[in-house]
Amino acid sequence: MTTKDQKDNLFSLIKSLTKSEKRQFKLYVGRLGVNSNSKFLKLFNFLDKAKGYNEDLIIKSGIVKKQQLSNVKAHLYKQILISLRLNPSHQDLRLQIREQQDFAAILYHKGLYKQSLKILDKAKELAIINEEKNSAFEIVELEKVIESQYITRSISTRADELAIQAKELSSLNVIASKLSNLSLQLYSNILKTGYVKNEQEANIVINYFNERLPKLNFDTLGFREKLWLYKANLWQSFLLQDFLNCYKYASKWVDLFHQNPSMINLNPVFYLKGNNYLLESLFFIGNKPKFINKLKQFETTVHNTKFNKDENVSALIFLYTNFHSINQHYIDGSFEEGLAVIPKIEKELIQYKERIDPHHKMIFYYKFASLHFGAGNNKACIKYLDKIISNKSLSMREDLLCFSRVLNLVAHYEAGLDYHLESLLRSTYKFLIKMNDLHEVQKEMIKFIRGLQDIYPHDLKNAFKELHTTLKTYEDHPFERRAFLYLDIISWLESKIENKPVGEIIQTKYLLKNTL
Repeated sequence: MTTKDQKDNLFSLIKSLTKSEKRQFKLYVGRLGVNSNSKFLKLFNFLDKAKGYNEDLIIKSGIVKKQQLSNVKAHLYKQILISLRLNPSHQDLRLQIREQQDFAAILYHKGLYKQSLKILDKAKELAIINEEKNSAFEIVELEKVIESQYITRSISTRADELAIQAKELSSLNVIASKLSNLSLQLYSNILKTGYVKNEQEANIVINYFNERLPKLNFDTLGFREKLWLYKANLWQSFLLQDFLNCYKYASKWVDLFHQNPSMINLNPVFYLKGNNYLLESLFFIGNKPKFINKLKQFETTVHNTKFNKDENVSALIFLYTNFHSINQHYIDGSFEEGLAVIPKIEKELIQYKERIDPHHKMIFYYKFASLHFGAGNNKACIKYLDKIISNKSLSMREDLLCFSRVLNLVAHYEAGLDYHLESLLRSTYKFLIKMNDLHEVQKEMIKFIRGLQDIYPHDLKNAFKELHTTLKTYEDHPFERRAFLYLDIISWLESKIENKPVGEIIQTKYLLKNTL
């Protein structure tokens, strides 16, 4: 690796700064005249203008000697963070509480106990109102230390009061910790393996959930504990493909924020994620009117000027609004209409390239491929799938990798690229067996495509009908049906049998279902 290719933490931090943050940093370091000509400020200016990180060029510039570089970089990194902490845009409530704790600790060490306790009392109230119970517990612990030395107050009732408060906060923190651990483990399973594949895996998930769910008295739970409880239930429902329960718990999650509006700006990431899963579950249920309604509500909230946006939040808004602007077209098969969003999203992906991880980028490519496939543009579909399949360093959900391969096979067949099929079949089969993810639906698909070379053209329709009959038996199977969530093979077969575009087939089914 050349020095040009290195990803440097300091360089990334400098490149993430806004114009106002850079201005604030220069004002911060310039407050002492002695800094204006310092090595670390010169290095900041150099890296700010640089297109990439190159250590050789830094040394050649004469700003700093090679043996000094790591120390100067570490100092600059720390100064930038201090400057950012002072920036009003980063002064959130948690920082304010922590700052008050720091002030109280300083006053305590100076022997000014009364002043220290006064500050802590206000900070604790702020923490409890805003569900910052870890901070509240730390404050109570510090209050106990100070009260044990500040003996002019009526200590007897005060000691009991603090002991009870510490116990209550501690027990709620333990519940929140257990629920967040459970939630995180289930979420990790979703990212790694996707949905459960059989009865055995379903039982493992259910037992895992029940064994780790702490005993709860719902009436004593605050916002934070309820949030983790709904999350854990949501992940379990997703793993089990129980989409009605997904909708139930995602609704509870979002409603919890609307019942506590001050929490939206305090926890914007959790608010965004809750809405994302609410829309995802409505997509899987196939309820387009409700989906459109919730998507509009979501977009109205997040594009409101009162909604706090930092770089992280802006990236998530970009992800979720765009994922779901595509998903709405899968529900009713309006693929042609959906193609219009692709150029806009691709353009924005370039702007967000530093903030969108490779996994989410590949999900966009899979969605683009599926839109093109639905619209009958098979070569464009293959182009996007190739970006996923040829990416060897990809850490992406196993199920999406598998369906990318299967869709790739079908698109090659549809595009008439037969000369590729034999080698594609072999590589896809090998890949799926290695992933331990070969479902009955995929086995039948591969068997069918493998046999296509031996079928006479006039027998083709019958072969499609036979496969359709076989796959229909899996459509409502609790574990096999997941194959159809990524790729509506049944509608594709019906489009071949009836000689109609796949989008038309899906639209007809959607209208029929909703008329009924």
